[in-house]
Amino acid sequence: MTADDSYGRLDDDDYPAYTMGRAAEMLGTTPAFLRALGEHRLITPLRSEGGHRRYSRYQLRIAARARELVDQGTPIEAACRIIVLEDQLEEAQRINAEFHRAAQTTAAA
Repeated sequence: MTADDSYGRLDDDDYPAYTMGRAAEMLGTTPAFLRALGEHRLITPLRSEGGHRRYSRYQLRIAARARELVDQGTPIEAACRIIVLEDQLEEAQRINAEFHRAAQTTAAA
C-alpha cells in the first residue's frame, strides 16, 4: 500500500489507523484495558506487519462504550456482554424496520 492509498483510507471507520498506545491515550485508559477487551473478544485488533495491535475508529467507539460501563461500576465481562447484546438488538431493530417497510410497500401495491 502506498502513502497515497493510506491517506484515502483515513475516512474508513474500519481502517486500523491507531496503535495501542495512541488508542489508550485517546480513550484515557491503559493498554491493559484494551488487551482485556480483546481477551473478552469484544474487539479484535488487527496486527501490523511487526505484530503490533492496531485499532480502527469503530473499535475505539466500542472500547469507549466499554470504558463508560466499567467506569460506572460494571465488571468488564458484563460490560462486554452488554455491548454485544446492544449491538444485536440494534441489528434486529434494523432488520425489523426493513421488513416492515417491505410489507407496507407490498400492501400498497
